Amino acid sequence: MQPDSVPAHDESGITTWVVEAAVAVALFALGALVAFKSWQLGAGWQDDGPGAGYFPFYIGLLICISSAVVAFGAFKRARKADHKVFVTHDQLKRVYTVLLPSIGFVVAVQLIGIYLGSVLFIAAFMIWVGKYHWAKSVGIACAVMGLAYAMFEIWFKVPLFKGAINLLSFLGH
Repeated sequence: MQPDSVPAHDESGITTWVVEAAVAVALFALGALVAFKSWQLGAGWQDDGPGAGYFPFYIGLLICISSAVVAFGAFKRARKADHKVFVTHDQLKRVYTVLLPSIGFVVAVQLIGIYLGSVLFIAAFMIWVGKYHWAKSVGIACAVMGLAYAMFEIWFKVPLFKGAINLLSFLGH
């Protein structure tokens, strides 16, 4: 029993069998898509040997069979009331703390390029996760990307992606 002053850790979360079943279903769908598209491509035996989709078809089929075996095992464990926690809600929250800004970064890079997207990502991450002051975060993010810009664009003469909305073009670069 824990004292009242110490908060209890939440040990509830997503069970292992649920994760296994979800991954198995997703992989089964992927395997089925590979098999279907390979069949359309020509998975049979041609006059000059196997068709273009012959080997990918069987790879997709093996993925489907393997996924079905994993899903069967997961559902079997669920029926036995095997409810081991795969990830707690606190752990999942920490994963999302990194995953969601990373997805935002990928979208930002497509729109405004790697330099400005990285400045936003670094600064936002430092402010949100690191709890740094906004001025320090923006300053460090700009310094890091300024150095990256100098290194790639000026010294190595390797232009990096500027994005669909090229804001650097307004600066004459």
